[in-house]
Amino acid sequence: MTRVGVVVFPGSNCEYDALAAMTSLGADAELVWHSVTDLDGFDAIILPGGFAHGDYLRPGALARFSPVMEAVTRFASDGGSVLGICNGFQVLTEAGLLPGALQKNRGLTFLCQPTTLVVSSTASVLTSHATLGQELVIPINHFSGSYTCDDATYDELIANDRIVLTYKENPNGSRGDIAGITNARGNVVGLMPHPERAMSTLLGSDDGRILLESFVTAPIASFVL
Repeated sequence: MTRVGVVVFPGSNCEYDALAAMTSLGADAELVWHSVTDLDGFDAIILPGGFAHGDYLRPGALARFSPVMEAVTRFASDGGSVLGICNGFQVLTEAGLLPGALQKNRGLTFLCQPTTLVVSSTASVLTSHATLGQELVIPINHFSGSYTCDDATYDELIANDRIVLTYKENPNGSRGDIAGITNARGNVVGLMPHPERAMSTLLGSDDGRILLESFVTAPIASFVL
């Protein structure tokens, strides 16, 4: 059974959604407070959505200095599966585990709505079970969700198949319609949409299941690019 740690920062508010999604997929999931410095025994780590440290300064900037992030960096370096969702994606960029940054949405508007994503790469722990070109309906819930990076980074992301999810219709001005990216090894992924909120058709969509099933089974399959 995959053991998943869901990191909780002061201000996180999606940790229980992530916990419930992992449990429903058969994982042994538990909450991990941001002061923890040892992640031994976990197979995968999730940084959930919310407003870590109140988003003071800028989203994710203060969370980057939480003690747990040193452990997350070591965990990722050792090949562990790491997923950052929404605010978690912002934290991963601030920590340097993923390139680029998330800026305020085009039009300076908070967005909370279903979006259609296109699977752009299956070479990651989040998308390995999906099909290239597959369309998934996943909700977004963010104000600073527009992905940006310099030209060299963007070219590198494209050249190395590191853009894993794109928006079919760009809601926030994100460069290249980017909704999610991975690191070079494919074991660290960040995305702005919330797959943990798309686990049942009763709630509008269960398209998040294929992404999180990929994530849960990745440690078992020893996924490495």
